[in-house]
Amino acid sequence: MGQRVTVVTRQGCHACEQAEADVARICGDLGVGWGTEDVDGDAELRVEFGDRVPVILVDGEEHGFWRVDEPRLRAALT
Repeated sequence: MGQRVTVVTRQGCHACEQAEADVARICGDLGVGWGTEDVDGDAELRVEFGDRVPVILVDGEEHGFWRVDEPRLRAALT
């Protein structure tokens, strides 16, 4: 199973931790792979997303930012 959801995150970001927990639960329920990427570890991500983290990507495309819209994410993954 490949990674379909990526949470673009930053160290010490409380909203990022919440988004990761939400994505872990939702993806776990649906059997969908997910992971994280640190915005500060990648210059392209930093330019694109900067202070807009967390950003949720589905299949590499931006799905949302700052918080997880659970019904919308579940719909995108089913």
